[in-house]
Parts: sequence; C-alpha cells; structure tokens
Amino acid sequence: MTKTIQEKPEEVSRVETAESHSDADSVDEQVSDIRQFVTFLAGNEVFAVDMAPVQEIIRVPDVVRVPLAPPTLDGLANLRGKVLPIISLRRIFGFPEQEHDDTTRALVIDIGQPLGFVVDKVASVVGVEPGKIEGVGSIQSTVNTELLSGIIKDVGGHAMIMVLDFAKLIAQEFAEIAAVAKSASMAGGIYDSTEVEEEESSDELQLVSFDVAGQEYAITIEDVQEIVQVPETIIHVPHSESHVLGVMTLRNRLLPLVSLRRMFALPPRDADEHSRIIVVSLGTASVGIVMDSVNEVLRVAKADVDAMPALFTREGELADISEICRLDGGKRLVSIISASNLFQHSSIKEALTTVESSHEDKEREEVAAEDETSDDDEQVVVFRLDKEEFGVPIESVQEIVRVPEQLTHVPKVPPFVEGVINLRGAVLPVIDLRRRLGLPTLPRSDRQRVMVFLIAGLRTGFIVDSVAEVLRIHKSSIEPAPHLSSEQGKLLARMANLEKQKRMVQLIEPAYLVDDRELADLTKMAA
Repeated sequence: MTKTIQEKPEEVSRVETAESHSDADSVDEQVSDIRQFVTFLAGNEVFAVDMAPVQEIIRVPDVVRVPLAPPTLDGLANLRGKVLPIISLRRIFGFPEQEHDDTTRALVIDIGQPLGFVVDKVASVVGVEPGKIEGVGSIQSTVNTELLSGIIKDVGGHAMIMVLDFAKLIAQEFAEIAAVAKSASMAGGIYDSTEVEEEESSDELQLVSFDVAGQEYAITIEDVQEIVQVPETIIHVPHSESHVLGVMTLRNRLLPLVSLRRMFALPPRDADEHSRIIVVSLGTASVGIVMDSVNEVLRVAKADVDAMPALFTREGELADISEICRLDGGKRLVSIISASNLFQHSSIKEALTTVESSHEDKEREEVAAEDETSDDDEQVVVFRLDKEEFGVPIESVQEIVRVPEQLTHVPKVPPFVEGVINLRGAVLPVIDLRRRLGLPTLPRSDRQRVMVFLIAGLRTGFIVDSVAEVLRIHKSSIEPAPHLSSEQGKLLARMANLEKQKRMVQLIEPAYLVDDRELADLTKMAA
C-alpha cells in the first residue's frame, strides 16, 4: 500500500543516499537495502521512525478531550470522517509542556489502528544504509532505551538519531489500544487505510448522482450533507416563489425545500416513493432539494470531466451547471451542479429567507412531533462538561432539575458522591459527574443541572455543567469510539461524529456510570 506524506516540499525533503557505482547490479542491490525513515524533533531530541507505518503527516487538529483516557492522550480528532486519537510525545517522555506553533505536526502511524503522535517539528525523510544503524547497547547506561530499536549515526546532518519503536511505545502507554491492534492484525485489520487514500485521491471527483425528468445530474459529495425521504407534511409558505415547496423539520431544525424541476422549468410531478431530498450545505446554510430519485455515488476521473461549453453556458442566476462528466466511453453524460452557484439562485435565497421568517409558525411543532419516530435516528440529550459535549439516550433521562442550594452530605461514601436531596418526597443520591470522570471540579453555578437516570432500578442524579439540547442523530453518524481504557471502553463506547457540523458528541451509557459495589452503597443511601 502506498503511503503519502502530506507536507510542503520545503518541510519534508527526501535525502538521496545512494552513491553512483559503475556496476549497475551493485547499485540496485544497495538501493534495495536502504531503509526510509521520517526524522523529527521532540523536546530538543532528534528521533526517527521507520516510514512503513507512517500514513501521513498533518498539522495538529482540534481535539475533543476524553474522560478516563490515559493522560498522554490530547483527545480525539476528526480526520476525513474518521476518529483519530491524538497523543503527546512530549508527555510520554516527560518533557515540559509546550504550546503548539506553526512547526508542530502530528505523525499518523498505523500499527493496527491509526494514531496521531504530536511532535515539535518534522525534520526530513532520509534514506539510511544498514551499516549506519547500530544497536542501543552503547547508550543503555545513560539513556532509557526501552522504547528504542536502534541508533542512526551521521545521517541528515545529525551525529545521532534515536529510532523509536512505536509498537513498544503503544504497548507500554496504551495497553488497551495495543490489544485492539493485535486482534485487528490477527483478523486481517479493522481499519481500511486504502479507503482513506482513495478518499484523498486528487485525480478523482466523488459525486452523488440523481435523476430529474429523465436527465442525470450530480453534486460533489462534499456539498451533500445528507439524503432523506420526502416527508408527508410540508409547511407551505404563502407568497413565495413557485420553486419553493415550503419548509420541513429535520432533527429539530427547519429546512427549506425547493424543487429542482421547477428551478429548471421542467414539467411538475408529484413526489412518490422514489423521490428524495438532497440536503446541500454551503457554510452554515442548508437547503433541501427535491429530486425524482437518487442513483449512486460516482467516482469520476477528473480527466473525464469537461467544463460546460461556452456556447451553452447560461449566465446570471441560472448558471447552475458548471461541468459535464463523460461515463461509459461518452455514452452516459452527467451534468454537475455547482452548489456555490446554486446558492446564488433567487429561489434558494427565497427559501432561506422563508426559514428566517417562519420561526413563530405553529405548524412547525406539529411536523416535528410527527418526525420524532424515525427508525434511522437516535435521540439524545446533549450536555456539557467543560468544553466537551456528551450525550445520553433520551429514554434514559428521568428528568432534569436545578441543583439545590444545599445537599445533605453522607459520611463514608465514594468521593464523587455529593450527597442526597429530597426530590418530591424521595431520597435522590447525587453524584458530581466531573469527579466521576476524573475532571476538575467547578464551583456551583446557575447553569448547572442535575440529570436523573434510572440505573438498575435506582434513580440517581448526576450534576453536569449545563444541558444544551435534545439532538436527533442519524445512526450512520454514530461509530465505535477508540478503545483507550477498559472503563472508558464501556462507559464511552460510542461517539457521534457530526463531520459537517464539526462536532463530536461522546455518547455515555448510563448503566456503566456506577459499578455494582457503588450501586449497593447508593441503594443504602437512598433507603
């Protein structure tokens, strides 16, 4: 499998190491023995890693911090729709903390599971002859060589470069991840890295194709937020343009709908079981466009895509079709619609304006109630702890109440138990969820709430920083969270990766918030 190093040429330069030889066979033999390494700096030390497991080099992304994870984990990032753990090498080695700057990078290394390791700076990619790699015995008396696999001498302008053994490092620092990686390799792998490479191919376009009045069109997949069925009820807006069908509710938000048939002056047709709505996004705005049917996701080589001939290019607000792609040897032509041009169309602007002016429409609540039973969605209550968002199934939440001014403290209870309160005549144990998850505590505030869960028949309250919203999440956006520790693996086993919204919501399983022994203690308190 081909690996790509995604950096600017001046930041990662390949060093030529093969010297010229008169005998061509000996040159080939020497070049084949040369090993490629990525060299980098961490805490003023120079390290190297064998290039084989290095998938790419990226700038350090924004992360979501995970409770109950190892302290060396910065958090989880979204890398092209995949959840990527980001790990601090400085913290692993005990180096002082340092703010990230323009040179800080993350090495994405895949040894069964992709992981991003933050380094101070990537120096170069070097080719090393076997004779320049030595064992670590010579420095064992002065340096902890447990995580090293060798020493490179006099290469790339450095007298000595330490070769890190990332397999040992992962096994030592992330035993749970190492176990997952080992089982993955035995089973043939659980991560398809070729999929990531294909997604990043610069020679292809990914398109969602659909039919309107017998003609095939497409929109680039980056502009498609989701595809949904046409609802039974659409709120029609008086005095709007004929292209605007109205508005619908989609997961507690109002979505304007337009008809592509009407926009293209094609004969009208009622929606049927094949009709679909493609939700197109541009920035923070979203519009649902009604199509006759959705066909497939196409991978089209850019060589097969041509600009719309100038003779047929429409001007002004109707310049929606920007390119034509040729498939099946030119027998199948697909018109590519430009999302940016589409959002300039007066009917789209009208639809967006319609949403802004319809917040007080009572029919919206009726449609939202009808939309609550989708089998493809999960409804969760989202709350915040510090800067991170967490979610619990809405059916697990008994109620949400304000934190009382005083709680009755009970002696000899677990440290994360705040005490008990009287909730309508019943004794309710209350737990500080920050303490339960190993996060710093906060003084009480008006924004904090007590979320009441029913755990093994016992009503238990958990104090959270604030309750944000009730969110409907499509099941396709929910994936297993990286397994970072046994406790985290049970309590925070899933994650909602809302890529378009640039959000990641960690989903908590309330049944694992307390173990059996703690549950027995809480039952005694409630009694």
